[in-house]
Amino acid sequence: MTEYSQKNIEFLGVKAVALPVVDAARAENFYGKVLGLPAANQPGEPYGYLLGKTILLLKPDWYAHPSAEPSPRITLQVDDARGFAEMLKERGVIIADEAEPTKAGFVASFLDSEGNKLWFCSYN
Repeated sequence: MTEYSQKNIEFLGVKAVALPVVDAARAENFYGKVLGLPAANQPGEPYGYLLGKTILLLKPDWYAHPSAEPSPRITLQVDDARGFAEMLKERGVIIADEAEPTKAGFVASFLDSEGNKLWFCSYN
């Protein structure tokens, strides 16, 4: 065994999540304008949206199709799941699963412009 193979690997977080999209312009409008996510830039060129430090990549013509049952499931942490759900409703977003209490807080889901189901949670 090498010295490297004996070390523990430290995972730093999720760098990127890719979602299939049918209509790239519609998806960019949804994530950039409806949700208000900032653009992720690669040397001067936008290439996705930021969810904290995670990059959300929109993939037209990808091998997968948009789905309300993506695998793996994606859950976004927000500061107030119930308030976030209300804001999404006001912006015309479909709430697929209303905010339900859990042992730690609340969890809910919405459908994006392409039909992908994304979950969100908060600890309050």
